[in-house]
Amino acid sequence: MDTRTAVDLFLSSLSEHDPGKALREVADDVAVAIYPLGVLGTGKDLIEKVIRDLLVAFPDLIVSTKNIVVTGDSATAEVKLEGTQAADFAGIVNQDKHIDIDGAWHITVVGEQISEIEGYWCQQQVYRRLGVKRFDQVALV
Repeated sequence: MDTRTAVDLFLSSLSEHDPGKALREVADDVAVAIYPLGVLGTGKDLIEKVIRDLLVAFPDLIVSTKNIVVTGDSATAEVKLEGTQAADFAGIVNQDKHIDIDGAWHITVVGEQISEIEGYWCQQQVYRRLGVKRFDQVALV
């Protein structure tokens, strides 16, 4: 499977709310860095927790891929995340507010599996969209 196909499949699986399908593309020892959440480490269980937390907090999550730039075995996908909060997320108490944020996922594919996932978005924008008034009272994952 080529890099673009693996990235497309991973991101579309998120939008389809199918974490199992997304995780089939991921190596067991995947390197994970989701910077806005302070998530850094290795292992499929780590990215699985991030995905499941997103889908629990935003059960109507839509992941729209705007563009994918592939360079060798790495790709950067420009995405939009949209949904309505239905549970606490990243220390943010649920207020049933809607988010629409732009972000980027940098994904590396080695062989047939995703070996590295980095997620970027503006966490301040998430806080504003979800009505957080005091950032000092927000505890990350």
